[in-house]
Amino acid sequence: MDISELCIPDPLSYHNQASWSHSLGRLLSPLASLEPSHYWLLNRMAADDRHLPSSCGSYIKTEPSSPSSLVDTASHPSPSAHSDASGGYGSAINSHSNGLDSPPMFTPGGLGAPGACRKRYEDCSSTLLEDAGPIKCEYMLNSIPKRLCLVCGDIASGYHYGVASCEACKAFFKRTIQGNIEYSCPATNECEITKRRRKSCQACRFMKCLKVGMLKEGVRLDRVRGGRQKYKRRMDAENSAYLGLTLPPPAKKPLTKIVSHLLVAEPEKIYAMPDPTMPESDIKALTTLCDLADRELVVIIGWAKHIPGFSSLSLGDQMSLLQSAWMEILILSIVFRSLPYEDELVYAEDYVMDEEHSRLTGLLDLYVSILQLVRKYKKLKVEKEEFVTLKAIALANSDSMHIEDVEAVQKLQDALHEALQDYESGQHTEDPRRAGKLLMTLPLLRQTATKAVQHFYSIKVQGKVPMHKLFLEMLEAKV
Repeated sequence: MDISELCIPDPLSYHNQASWSHSLGRLLSPLASLEPSHYWLLNRMAADDRHLPSSCGSYIKTEPSSPSSLVDTASHPSPSAHSDASGGYGSAINSHSNGLDSPPMFTPGGLGAPGACRKRYEDCSSTLLEDAGPIKCEYMLNSIPKRLCLVCGDIASGYHYGVASCEACKAFFKRTIQGNIEYSCPATNECEITKRRRKSCQACRFMKCLKVGMLKEGVRLDRVRGGRQKYKRRMDAENSAYLGLTLPPPAKKPLTKIVSHLLVAEPEKIYAMPDPTMPESDIKALTTLCDLADRELVVIIGWAKHIPGFSSLSLGDQMSLLQSAWMEILILSIVFRSLPYEDELVYAEDYVMDEEHSRLTGLLDLYVSILQLVRKYKKLKVEKEEFVTLKAIALANSDSMHIEDVEAVQKLQDALHEALQDYESGQHTEDPRRAGKLLMTLPLLRQTATKAVQHFYSIKVQGKVPMHKLFLEMLEAKV
């Protein structure tokens, strides 16, 4: 079965159009019977994992499906970016070019001749030598061409792993090597990698990192949590026996493999990018949230494949778990983003709602319910390692009645519960009941998710705003 191609989904659907009742279960049908809007999702869910580690599949992080947002704005964390008229997945397919040539040098005033660049350096040097006045040269120093990142064309912060690169590409390369992640391109392995589009395809971005000369050997695999420091702690402990020093408290255990994988798999920040041309209203807020939820669903599907053991489940069981728990995962993400805030919900990095805003948009009941969860997790001072593990547990602890292999799903649940317990016993020895306290928050999370689904389903029935097909399907699967 050839599932290497990517099809473009229909961008959105109104509830009063012809009934669209295909469930995710249709993805198990032969390709000939699939709707075009499902073909790309089958590619994500049923991709041959022979190129991937067992627990590290490829996934889309901020792939948009909104007609009002384009691929490069969704993948670039700038809420002020403009939309492309074509939008959706079409622009993702039609805009692929090789993008592998190194970007040119530039000056603040545009492209400059090399001779002019050298002259600025010479003039600057002579001024510094003759007058010993560095301030006189400040303007010319500022006009010197800046070195660019050979991967995406952003301003390079220095040489990283043998190549002039920016902080973002340096971190991406390091994270990929340390996490032993393998990506797959949803198109033709020729995506253009620029500053604005560098997050649109991780596979092509990593390929370009290697093409421009980044060295895998330059990444220190011991510079992870508990890496080099364990040697220092061992030496300190040995020396203290001779020096008569008091031994420090026992070092915390290194993270379990599952928790480490979940940290690496955690998606990047997502942006709502509300339409600036629309006046503020309940319609604008609901449209923004529905579009955001649809894009996050794509992210969640890819993220789920990174959970160790999830991809080994049957495709039907994977879909059943996702259908059952997707809203819980969305809400848990909102809760974690909102922890640093006071009585505000962070739906996205650029979309924060307080009580008054929630009241004006008809979302006050949902605001109160989610805020109750935020306060509970604040009291527990939940950490990121606990958050990512709870998200995976919420997905595995499905109440779906359509599980085919109950034993396999139970095995996944047990592994995730054990990972949380191991983390707590290693990092929070002072509170042996902490894992239980965290698990006790899941019933409230499920109640809140049910309330959210009912609220958005009522919006769908009223026909207030357009909703995308994937979001509609998942809503209907929960009602």
